Amino acid sequence: MSTTETDPRVRWRRRKTARPAEILSAALASFAERGFAATRLEDVAARAGITKGTLYLYFRNKKELFKAVVRQELLPAIERAETMVRDPMAPSMVLLEQQAELFARVISSRLSAIPKLVLTEAGNFPDLARFYLEEVVDRGKALFRKLLERGVECREFRPIDTESVVLCVIAPFLLAALWRHSFEPHAGRPIDIDALCRAHIDLLRHGLAAEPGSGPSNEGVIE
Repeated sequence: MSTTETDPRVRWRRRKTARPAEILSAALASFAERGFAATRLEDVAARAGITKGTLYLYFRNKKELFKAVVRQELLPAIERAETMVRDPMAPSMVLLEQQAELFARVISSRLSAIPKLVLTEAGNFPDLARFYLEEVVDRGKALFRKLLERGVECREFRPIDTESVVLCVIAPFLLAALWRHSFEPHAGRPIDIDALCRAHIDLLRHGLAAEPGSGPSNEGVIE
């Protein structure tokens, strides 16, 4: 066994470095189980294997802890999506399908608890709702808006009311998050997220398709 593995000072430093991620993981689990209002910081600390005082060394209060959970857990997925849509050669529908599949993976994970939590507690915690709207929802809408506008410009998609269609694209995933954490325990069987995603992509593919003979064009391809 190496000195690194046996030296308690080294183990402590490694543990200390990992502690913020452990706290955020414990917080996400607690928020998912109890909601924001009912989650207590002492419960999060106990779940992370630390004292409440230690938790305060990293996060000032529960709201800051929740914001850190969103930034740590959800924003990387948004950033990956934003990177994916920059591909100048990929057809807009292919990119839209990739984004739908990425959102489906998020909803299939424990992260689906976050949008459900925000939707159910927005009235009691409007500042958290505004934070989530600005950092997650607005960025997600902008991403899909860009894809739809690009598809219309390239004549891959027919002319549409982009703002309304953006909401239609996002809506099934919000429904799936709510279903998983509200109705699924009583429904007898889990919702099939993959099947929902395939059906949604099929509807988008046919609903957005340009009229025969109208496209696609290279005019709107990103240089």
